[in-house]
Amino acid sequence: MKNPVIIFLVTVLLLANACKPKDKSLIIKFEGSSFEQKWAISDLNPDFPSDWSGYGFLTFDMNASSTQRFFINLYDKEGMRRLRVLPFQGAWVRASIPLANFQKRNVVGQDMAAIGQKGMPGYGLGFTGSVGFIKNIDSLGILMENPMGSPVLEVRNMRLTMNPEDSILSPVPLVDEFGQWIPDEWPGKARNIEDLRAAWNEEDKALQTNRFNVSKYGGFLETKSRASGYFRVEKIDGKWWFIDPEGHYFISAGSTGINPGGSFARTEGREYIYASLVPDELIKSQSDKRLGKASFFTWNLYRRFGEDYYQKWMDFTVRRMDDWGLNTIANWSDPGFGRSQRKPYVATLSGWGFNPRTMGMPDVYAPEYVTEVDNAAERQCSPLRNDPYLLGYFVGNEPPWPGREMELINVILEGEDTPMKAALQKFLSGGDTPERRRQFVYDTYTIFIKMVNGAIKKYDPNHLNLGLRFGGRPPEDLVMASASVGFDVFSLNIYNYSAESVLLKRIDEMTGLPIIIGEFHFGTAERGLSPGLRQTISQEERGVAYRYYVENAVAHPSLIGTHWFQWWDQPSTGRGDGENYNIGFIDVTDRPYKELVDAARETHSRLLEIHSGKIPPVSRQAVTQ
Repeated sequence: MKNPVIIFLVTVLLLANACKPKDKSLIIKFEGSSFEQKWAISDLNPDFPSDWSGYGFLTFDMNASSTQRFFINLYDKEGMRRLRVLPFQGAWVRASIPLANFQKRNVVGQDMAAIGQKGMPGYGLGFTGSVGFIKNIDSLGILMENPMGSPVLEVRNMRLTMNPEDSILSPVPLVDEFGQWIPDEWPGKARNIEDLRAAWNEEDKALQTNRFNVSKYGGFLETKSRASGYFRVEKIDGKWWFIDPEGHYFISAGSTGINPGGSFARTEGREYIYASLVPDELIKSQSDKRLGKASFFTWNLYRRFGEDYYQKWMDFTVRRMDDWGLNTIANWSDPGFGRSQRKPYVATLSGWGFNPRTMGMPDVYAPEYVTEVDNAAERQCSPLRNDPYLLGYFVGNEPPWPGREMELINVILEGEDTPMKAALQKFLSGGDTPERRRQFVYDTYTIFIKMVNGAIKKYDPNHLNLGLRFGGRPPEDLVMASASVGFDVFSLNIYNYSAESVLLKRIDEMTGLPIIIGEFHFGTAERGLSPGLRQTISQEERGVAYRYYVENAVAHPSLIGTHWFQWWDQPSTGRGDGENYNIGFIDVTDRPYKELVDAARETHSRLLEIHSGKIPPVSRQAVTQ
């Protein structure tokens, strides 16, 4: 028989790579405009070393009273390193924060979301902020910016570990049969199917489909320009407009993600946190269709409409859009719904060879790339070339490399041998400077866009190129490069409390193009959901924020569209990358947020007069803290 003492000693040695936890809980109450609680690492755990580079994870247990994001800041004499955490609400969770992400920014992914965040079993991680060495850590801070309602975070058992220990510690389930968050309460929370049926019937009776004086394409009937049979853009008396196929002025007011499935939560490996899962037969029935699998959003549509829910959902969604004044099926929406010729829609093209190993930059220097682009354009554009309801094409979304050009160059040089790497090395042989490195990135981007635009126009000369949806504030050199590559409209996603009139004016000056905002949103912390990228203190203030943003954006003479992100809330347990935002027009049970809908309806009734300069936009801004 083996000696139990020896076994014990071996076990101790195997566990000696982890620092001992400190039993005392840390309770942080966030107040003020920006609140950080900071500790010397010896106060957190007397066994903490200053050199953390030999460990894999910072592990601790946490319970957050709110889903509001917070930051973990590591300090040494050289500065600060930072990661963002999106916690579950009202549940004890064990979190293992990867220390590697304090040291180096992620560079793998083809868009900003993919490169910047990750879903974990009980929280989401954002890989944004300062990075650097972690060899001389002397203190740790937990920071929340603009906290709402004095949220509280309790942390215990903080330690360093070699391996991840992520898990849910609280009693389960956390999600009920309708996809609602169990630990939180709110007015109108569905208790049973009868509650939902009553609410659904009430909304059905209240919808009106003739509120707005618009054409079948959503253009303003009291206006008239040249009809071309397709959407186009025109500058009239110093103001840009979309012109609908019948020749009426058109401002695009849309929502992204209009689909019958919402955002899908990851259930694999954590089925136990759900009171019940979507029935297997529903998943199987949808496995080969539009969205690949079912979700709580889909399941609730099935409960509402029955087996033929898809067609009934489309019919009802058209009625909703008519009542709310939404005239565009925007990005990330169900392709079948867009092509049903019920509402104008955008198409997002793919197949351009976006490479996650090079921050989404395609290898335009590869001999086969021209053929790849041509085939992708023919496959996607040819079937749509005669569709009058198609507003235009987006050719990409939020490339992660603008502002990180030097990182992209290093990724290419350190990566495998490719035609793009060879082209870069040849280019730098003529002079290797930061300016020339950035120039190579912009030259590569320009080649890509010109090639893609040429292929689109080859197979569909009738529709607009709506551009590449940049995230945030793109560098001016990039904006200038975009001005000459064939875009008909310049698009960008602006997540702020306003559309930044100074930025719009500068883009207008540099490009001379009309502008469309492809994404924006506001949320609040309730229902187990986090407030999103821009927060307000209540559902009512979400509506106020919507009105201020859209009306002040449309007041700009070059701004011809705003697209909300998104139609549905995200799942309370997070979509694949951890986002669990309260950003929908509609919640998981297929009930609209009345405050947001009422505000949007009022604003959409004013778009023509605001953009024409006949009336001013609203001036009241939302309360955000």
